[in-house]
Amino acid sequence: MADRERSSTRPGGRVFVARTQVMDRDEVRRALVRIAHEIVERNRGLRDVVVIGIQKGGVPLAERLVAILREIEGTAVPFGTMDVAFYRDDIGMRPVLPEEVTDLPFDLTGRTVVLFDDVLFTGRTVRAALESLAERGRASAVQLAVMIDRGHRELPIRPDFVGKNLPTRRDELVEVAEDAVTIGDLIGAGKDMGTR
Repeated sequence: MADRERSSTRPGGRVFVARTQVMDRDEVRRALVRIAHEIVERNRGLRDVVVIGIQKGGVPLAERLVAILREIEGTAVPFGTMDVAFYRDDIGMRPVLPEEVTDLPFDLTGRTVVLFDDVLFTGRTVRAALESLAERGRASAVQLAVMIDRGHRELPIRPDFVGKNLPTRRDELVEVAEDAVTIGDLIGAGKDMGTR
């Protein structure tokens, strides 16, 4: 995802310009392994645990997490994907991306749901995911895993599992790929700015 987005022009004619790589392929892998072990420990195994990747950035990382959980515990964890674009509270304030796939091939009732996203920033994407989950069943618990927690919360949301805490300026952009985490800026359209 990050390579595609880096090479494409963002709304307003801005493009992502990478400045600093903060995690490489091995560090991303180690963070996922650590998160997987923490999930197993916190839940005393994987019974009734399901993993849901938040579109787009959380999905490939969540898929890798599920594979690691299978290696650790020898059991397949149900996996799903969720698009939260139409549950966001800022529709009309920002462009709504075309709908991605929401695929939850299991009942959420009584399950422990581990939501996985690439970057936790304001908390609004997670709020939207919680609203979407509530319409689909009553989970016994919802836990949040993120690769990067960059701070700047606007809602009282805190992750349960974090790959890396990465303090940033509000105007920086964090790009997470399966093999790297990079900080950069959005440049262009007459004004330099970056958001996430």
